[in-house]
Amino acid sequence: MSEQQKVFLAKSEIKAHDLEHKRKVAFNIQKYNDSVVKGKQQFAQLEVARQKAKNIKWKVMEQLDKYLEQFEKNFTARGGKLIWAETADEALQAILQICEEKNTKQVVKAKSMVTEEIHLNDFLAKNGIESVETDLGEYIQQLDGEPPYHIVTPAMHKSKEDVARVFHEKLGTEPNLTPPEITKIARRNLRQKYITAEVGITGGNFLLADVGGVCVTENEGNGRLCTTFPKTQISIVGIEKLLPSINDLHLFWPLLATFGTGQNVTVYNTVFTGPRKADETDGPEEMYVILLDNGRTNLLRKEVRESMYCIRCGSCLNACPVYKNIGGHAYGATYSGPIGSVITPHLQGMEEYKHLSYASSLCGNCTEVCPLKINIHEMLLVNRSIAVDERLNNNTENITWALWKQAMLSRRLMNVASPSMKEKVINKLFADSWVRHRGPLHFAGRSFNKMWKDRNNN
Repeated sequence: MSEQQKVFLAKSEIKAHDLEHKRKVAFNIQKYNDSVVKGKQQFAQLEVARQKAKNIKWKVMEQLDKYLEQFEKNFTARGGKLIWAETADEALQAILQICEEKNTKQVVKAKSMVTEEIHLNDFLAKNGIESVETDLGEYIQQLDGEPPYHIVTPAMHKSKEDVARVFHEKLGTEPNLTPPEITKIARRNLRQKYITAEVGITGGNFLLADVGGVCVTENEGNGRLCTTFPKTQISIVGIEKLLPSINDLHLFWPLLATFGTGQNVTVYNTVFTGPRKADETDGPEEMYVILLDNGRTNLLRKEVRESMYCIRCGSCLNACPVYKNIGGHAYGATYSGPIGSVITPHLQGMEEYKHLSYASSLCGNCTEVCPLKINIHEMLLVNRSIAVDERLNNNTENITWALWKQAMLSRRLMNVASPSMKEKVINKLFADSWVRHRGPLHFAGRSFNKMWKDRNNN
């Protein structure tokens, strides 16, 4: 058992029995689900829109090299500077070099899961640079010393009382502040950071190959502030975020908004195509785009390629019964929930993270709610198969499943043991995983097989 698996099991056991945690998560997810139902009504033919979007992403992944080169050509033609980063370390070193050249000791950052993936905040802190999260949810999590809990809603597991507590403990505010009061304090604190920071860092929801554009989608305006005041803008984006054309946004922006938060379209949608032009009044003097691989090319293998279509809307997390019971932090990875369980083993190592692909009921609800109809639950099975083929399971597990398979395939073997013997064996094997929390299993005195025979003989 890997160290990551041990941590996962330990955290899952705690959260699965934390009723207050489950209440908060269920409450917040239900609010989103209710909004999504309403948001879908804007589509006259929703299934057609979903299939069209999937086909566009299929096209991109089949010619990813071509579209990446097209993006580079068009972005640099407008004065942008592009950096290729094969690993997280290469991306970190590139950002550090830019910050050192600008002699900055503070950066402001709009929400970006990629920067969480490469642990940018910790890296900059070790090098004497303060990285300030400006998205309210991320700001709350940063104050509380926690990573994001959810792809779209970083502080989903916190109630308004929890947030008030964090502000009281970390900022010395009055206890029991209301949400509007908390927002005003966050706005006041962050506005000064925007003005003084020399560098602004964002992620990117989409990359547009035909115009060399980086799309940033947000609801608070913090992304625009991060790119308006600082003289230097850095956008770090995964290579899978490409779209062929700016004309595809009329489809992808509403899909992302509807399936992510239930909105018709997100409040602020911006396309950055390079640094400020001579006739423009605001924007950065320099703009860098860092295209990050960091294991993504491993996802191009045929069996799991569809995972590269993901637009990070978070809908599969909201639908997953496992996620709703154990929460985002139990996964021990940047990307949690069903899609995280698919991609993390390929991004960070199958041996350490293969267990995530088993953290699923395989109910298929993740696939059902995905705006791009990604076959998530089938790819979880593919990951399990890969782990077996690569002999990553230990001998005890392999022997156990081999014996189980033989027993399940043989009615004669199943009938050899008496009901009491079956109870002893099964309840001992599953003492920790089942019996401890649910009680022992009991077998009927007569099996269905025996009753069937008795009925036919009579």
